[in-house]
Amino acid sequence: MGSSCVVGLQWGDEAKGKIVDLLCDQHDVVVRYQGGANAGHTVVHEGVTYKLSLVPTGILRKGIDCVIGNGVVIHPPALLQEIDRLSAQGIDFGGRLHISDRAHVILPYHLAEERLTEESSSTADHLGTTLRGIGPCYRDKVGRVHGVRVIDLFHPAVFRDRLDRIINYKNRLLAAMLADFEPFDPRTVADEYLDDAETLRPFIRDTTAWLHQSLAHGKRLMFEGAQGSLLDIDHGSYPYVTSSNSSAAGIAAGSGVPTRHIDRWIGVVKAYTTRVGGGPFPTEQDNATGERIRRVGREYGTITGRPRRCGWFDAVAVRYSARVSGSTEIAIMLLDVLSGFDELKVAVAYEKNGQRIADLPASLADFDLCQPVYESLPGWSEDLTGVRHWSELPLNARNYVQFLAQQVGVPASIVSVGPDRRQTIMVAAGTRA
Repeated sequence: MGSSCVVGLQWGDEAKGKIVDLLCDQHDVVVRYQGGANAGHTVVHEGVTYKLSLVPTGILRKGIDCVIGNGVVIHPPALLQEIDRLSAQGIDFGGRLHISDRAHVILPYHLAEERLTEESSSTADHLGTTLRGIGPCYRDKVGRVHGVRVIDLFHPAVFRDRLDRIINYKNRLLAAMLADFEPFDPRTVADEYLDDAETLRPFIRDTTAWLHQSLAHGKRLMFEGAQGSLLDIDHGSYPYVTSSNSSAAGIAAGSGVPTRHIDRWIGVVKAYTTRVGGGPFPTEQDNATGERIRRVGREYGTITGRPRRCGWFDAVAVRYSARVSGSTEIAIMLLDVLSGFDELKVAVAYEKNGQRIADLPASLADFDLCQPVYESLPGWSEDLTGVRHWSELPLNARNYVQFLAQQVGVPASIVSVGPDRRQTIMVAAGTRA
């Protein structure tokens, strides 16, 4: 086993954290390469629930190094709170967390800018962001003029001077747009962030150089995606996407490690589909079916607590994202949630104006007109949460898993029937229902 990639193939919340945690024994380093504290990974082990946002899931395993790469945007106060919370749960960071000195920093005005964006949008244009300043930080990054990187915090005089000029600009902009805006004080913000930087100093390094040294010493890396491939800024359902390359396409840019070093590409999907906020969702069930999936699957955001929109599995969308992310296998999560349905539906194509469509439309207007073409499969009534082997699954559950894999075009290697590590079924290559 060499290095691996674990990435979500839907609109996020696919339970990627469990797969990363599960495969940590086969790796030495876990790398986050994009996103920010808008990500939410929940891992349950021996009855203890761990919630992670910025810190890679590998931190839960002793002896695993964790990297927050240059493609991630970091809000230092939030990161320190997360470190403190995990430490209080007994997690030992002991030299295992490595933060890129090239990662960009979320500052207080980014949160205000995001609130402005959301408040000024119409209901139809509402992107449903987490209001954690992720998008505005990425906007400043690519705009170059106002971007602040972690390394800048270790040059205090330069940082203070630059922050003074940036905040002067941001204050004027926000005061003109927000009626209740209170201007930021450059000195106060600088003092807070410079204090946070000193606390974080032991973790900061050139992570790209560190990762290449690790590879040279035979270390096995696992790249942990945040959000989902359908939220990718370039390849997702734009503009209802995140602000970074959340598909596997973001790995090289967000970590500095070429993808030729990766041998295994695992795409993670739910046995159904969910998404948060606005945007197209052809298989959404805004009815009793969707409410049942939400209730049984506890479909509420890890970070925001917002209820997720729920619907049937969309094979068209997952087939597309599996190609974009280069997935060679899929892990099917939350299969247990579907127990009790007499009939299950899977969208195998779309139909628009009488024409059958097999791929994701680029135009939002076209996407909104797409209606799912379903194939129905018989459900099962058995409780799956105690199943540990493929052969123990009801025949209809096995058929459903194999049908999803066939539609996506890559084999299913892992099936999850609950949040705990032990509630996992490894599917042998070539296994049939």
